[in-house]
Amino acid sequence: MPSWPDVEPNVVPNVEGALGNLEAVAAHVMSPATRLSFPSVVVDGGAGATFWDRTGRRFLDLHSMAGVANVGYGHPRFVEAVVEQVRRLVHCNPAYVLHEAPIRLAQRLAASTPGTFPKRVAFGLSGSDANDGVIKLARAATGRQLIVAFTGAYHGNTYGALSMSSVSAAMRRGFGPVVPGIVHVPFPDAYRSPYRGVDVAESYLAELDAVFDVVAPPEDVAAIVVEPVQGDSGVIVPPQDFMTGLAERARRHGILLVAEEVQTGLGRTGRMYAAEHFGLEPDIMVLGKALGGGIPISAIVARSELMDSWQAPGHVFSTGISPVAATAALAVLDILADDDLVTAAATRGGLLQRGLTEMQDRYAEIGDIRGLGLMLGADLVSDPETRTRNRILAAKVIKGCFDRGCYLTFLAGSVLRFIPPLVITDNEINHALETVEVSLKSALSGKVSDEEVRELTGW
Repeated sequence: MPSWPDVEPNVVPNVEGALGNLEAVAAHVMSPATRLSFPSVVVDGGAGATFWDRTGRRFLDLHSMAGVANVGYGHPRFVEAVVEQVRRLVHCNPAYVLHEAPIRLAQRLAASTPGTFPKRVAFGLSGSDANDGVIKLARAATGRQLIVAFTGAYHGNTYGALSMSSVSAAMRRGFGPVVPGIVHVPFPDAYRSPYRGVDVAESYLAELDAVFDVVAPPEDVAAIVVEPVQGDSGVIVPPQDFMTGLAERARRHGILLVAEEVQTGLGRTGRMYAAEHFGLEPDIMVLGKALGGGIPISAIVARSELMDSWQAPGHVFSTGISPVAATAALAVLDILADDDLVTAAATRGGLLQRGLTEMQDRYAEIGDIRGLGLMLGADLVSDPETRTRNRILAAKVIKGCFDRGCYLTFLAGSVLRFIPPLVITDNEINHALETVEVSLKSALSGKVSDEEVRELTGW
């Protein structure tokens, strides 16, 4: 997939002073709760799978701005569609009037998501508000109160989404009490499972059954909310048997199965939706992030009859689905299809995974490589036997990559996270692999001090 050569960096005169001033101003005027501890860069523009700062320095983006830029930066058809819509009409309140683009988008999402049953769509602004909506919808539709979520889950930062999340203590510290009625059960992590040498899927399903027996009687459970691949807890792919068993238990007990695909959807895992890897037909799906290509939008896609259980203004936002956001999402869907980016994610994800696996053979510090498509994690350890997380090494590697022009992040204390734009090329993947290995070698040889990465705590 090409970068777009007609887009060039805007180099700012006297940039060192300008950059320094901007970072200092940001520290004074922006809330620290909104900034994570990764290498800082003032972004000026982007094209394809790269972005650049105000000096014109380019970075290969292995992060997709947290999984948002699936179709890359500055795709001509995306830009053209959005600009044309901005010229015609930016906003009309979807609670009061209709616009063609949201209706067409709802049709497309209902048709593309798993399951041949009739579906309807509720739009919002972010994955967080969509997950809040899931709690409301599931309770209204079933008359039940409890929601089962998973340890290690990340669903967002509004109160309902926060209450279902359990990936970071800092997300909740000082914010309690959270929304009641959320029950967390363990999510299967084969690499760090306490159930080594036994059937991992059955062991974790037994834990769910124990929760049903003691904590959350299934007749009181409205929904099970699951990420088909847990992203922020370290790119954890569950066993097929676990997901099959989860769906079977939901059906047996009349519990709604919710696939939370804010990060995994829209081609990221080499399928349009990650639920397809497991043969799931969820009652409800949650979409966000990449759906708008950077324009804020979310969607709850649910069985049509479930949507009859709530009425306006049960999930109304004045800017919940603007013509611009809907047009952007339609352009994203067109680009994914016309440029065959879902296949590209599977193919180039295979190339990236093979390269990382070969690297793992050369370095004992790479404990595990896992993921699907272009959603991969490399888990760094200080001891391959104990599988002890190596945060310092992970921080040194991402700093080395940053210094060499690759933007990479780490999460769960030790996992290098690879979620590049789906337009990334083979050459760019090979360059990324070379950069990661050079950075790893440099870190292991002691060329980066602990002090240099002291503040890079990751996500």
